[in-house]
Amino acid sequence: MSQRVLVLIGLCLSSLLLRAQTLQVSPADSSIQLDGLLTERTWQTAKVATNFIQNFPNDTARAYNPTEVRLTYDAQHLYVAVICYDKNPERRYTASSLKRDFEWDQNDNFTVYLDPFGDRINGFTFNVTPYGVEREGQLFNGERVASEWDNKWRSAVRVFNDRYQAELVIPFKSFRYRKGTSWFLMNFARHDLKNNQRTSWRRVPVAYRISALAFADTVRFETPLPDPGPNISLIPYVAARYSDNLGEGSMGARTVAGGVGFDAKFGLTPSLNLDLTVNPDFSNVEADQQVTNLSRFEIFYPERRQFFIENQDLFANFGFEQNRPFFSRRIGISYDTTTGVIVQNPLLYGARLSGKVGKDWRVGLLNTQTANRPERGITGQNYTMAVVQRQLFGRSNLSGIFVNRQGVGGSRSNVPDSLRYTRLAGLEYNLQTADNRWSGKLFYTRAFRPDQPGERRNGVTIDKDAYTHGLNLVYTSRNLTATWTQEYVGRQYQINDIGFVNRRGYWRFTPELSGTFYTKGSRAVVSHGPFTDLMLIRTLTPSGVARLTDREWNIGYNVQFRSTAEGGLGYYNHYTYLFFPYDPTNSDGRELAEDTGYNIRGLFGFYNSDRRKLFNVSLEGWSGGYFNGKNTSLTAQVQYRFQPYGSLSVYSEFNAIRLPEPYKSATYLLIGPRLDLTFTRKLFWTTTVQVNNQTANTLLNTRLQWRYAPVSDLFVVYQENYFPGSLTSKNRALVIKLSYWFNV
Repeated sequence: MSQRVLVLIGLCLSSLLLRAQTLQVSPADSSIQLDGLLTERTWQTAKVATNFIQNFPNDTARAYNPTEVRLTYDAQHLYVAVICYDKNPERRYTASSLKRDFEWDQNDNFTVYLDPFGDRINGFTFNVTPYGVEREGQLFNGERVASEWDNKWRSAVRVFNDRYQAELVIPFKSFRYRKGTSWFLMNFARHDLKNNQRTSWRRVPVAYRISALAFADTVRFETPLPDPGPNISLIPYVAARYSDNLGEGSMGARTVAGGVGFDAKFGLTPSLNLDLTVNPDFSNVEADQQVTNLSRFEIFYPERRQFFIENQDLFANFGFEQNRPFFSRRIGISYDTTTGVIVQNPLLYGARLSGKVGKDWRVGLLNTQTANRPERGITGQNYTMAVVQRQLFGRSNLSGIFVNRQGVGGSRSNVPDSLRYTRLAGLEYNLQTADNRWSGKLFYTRAFRPDQPGERRNGVTIDKDAYTHGLNLVYTSRNLTATWTQEYVGRQYQINDIGFVNRRGYWRFTPELSGTFYTKGSRAVVSHGPFTDLMLIRTLTPSGVARLTDREWNIGYNVQFRSTAEGGLGYYNHYTYLFFPYDPTNSDGRELAEDTGYNIRGLFGFYNSDRRKLFNVSLEGWSGGYFNGKNTSLTAQVQYRFQPYGSLSVYSEFNAIRLPEPYKSATYLLIGPRLDLTFTRKLFWTTTVQVNNQTANTLLNTRLQWRYAPVSDLFVVYQENYFPGSLTSKNRALVIKLSYWFNV
């Protein structure tokens, strides 16, 4: 037997033995002083999780910088102690700012991944940086992190010449687990951005996110964990708002208003939670990042309101991004018949029940009600979404969903059929194999509306084409990622008052393939590889025949550098058939005729510089054919960090569309300076300006946040929209909002 084979067998046996050695945790035998010093006797005797393995750039090598983790617990808390050694103290740690809920990949940090139920799908994460900045989130889909989740916990960090070390105190009430459990699945990760390494206690192959719960290991507690008891939190708020609606050269309406409301959280069982919001106020939410709209269809903007983005895996992730059966951003949008414009209608209340029921079942129920405002022709709307999910075959699950929007409060005789209700029901199967190699989903959804054309059955209108279905299958290995996606959207699948579909009546097929080759011995390049994707859309004609209307083929090559920089170049070849007249500039120019087709080709590329540097740049662009003309498009963002207190960045998007006469050419420029200041870990100030000549608007949004107590905030937000050129104000608003988190 050759020496190489013996070495390979030895490595395999060592890996199996290491995997079998779970971490044993003893209860604290002394009180823990939260100071980051780790001098308590408990820490001296605790078992150590060490020998971290790289996830990136080399998933078979030990960590360059060692990390040691210790755990203990008492009747109320889980305690985590970590020592992150540093062989290069002359190089400073990288930090985007002192603001909570930081971007993981832009900061040196240590992370705890926690799966209390052992399903390797759902869990929690707690992070801390060398600067003491905290981040927490919910894990879903086995590896995705929703950092919008907030809860109370504490940490303390100390930085020394050769290391930084931290203590984390996590209340058992902050997360859910089985009553009487004596084990969790856990993993610990360190982002050593100084050396561009991601490392973890239990090895996670380089092809997968380091957060993947498929590779977590068992942590056993010496005694069963205590019952956390009732978990009740109340978060009241008070707010005041001044608004001034102006016109160019004319004075509009001024209003001053106040508001009082609250959120409440009830732990009904150790694994089932009820969230309530009454008269919620979302005025502290940051403004959307504007984009230049060159699309023929509606643009998807993500939900930002806190109440709707928690537990998003149960409520927001059904279907595909361009085909969501439920899109909470529709809630609160109404048509004002007195002015003929779209307005925000106040939300009266919201209730959300979510969590586990038994070992393999999860449930979700969301209900909200908007205001009835007959003086403006607005009918109140009630939205309900119900989800039942059953875990199958290890990490996969099957979900059933039901969505209902119901007009409430108006006279039925005065409400058009389209406003009475929209209902939707569907099934979705999510695939996750034990080794994370295969993933994907399969779904079917049908819509029901009173104004749908079709036959009536038992008082309900049924249309054979009011449905959608889709399939996504992904294979991931060390060197290859292959994806197949297809979907069908029926012509009568009208759900855009409860969901999001940017077009109807089509088939879409999207195969994708990418390769990654990891280098050995190169001081400059970590990995490189080719990629290609093809999208075909066949649109249904009135006779029901599907014809090719869109074809997009892209091919290119990517390179990732050891400096954290990355870049790529590619070639595109697209075909578009117009089934309705369209102006490619999305302005008031002459439209291209329907029933015409355009084949275009060109080049594209991107580059992101070393994100560890105080000054960094991101560039993305393409140039070539665009319908019957040409376009050169460039998106750029430059940023300078005055670490760790914040950054100044400028986002810009430039499009030079050149069409032959008599069609209109256009030059669009969107530029958005942004200033992020974090004076301390509790006081943050963000100011954004967005100048967009396509929409003829300049937006100013400035936002001051003071986290004066755990998960308790004072917000001061000022926003104003201007006409370009003259900078005459269109409208402005000032909001002051104060909230406080009470644990009952």
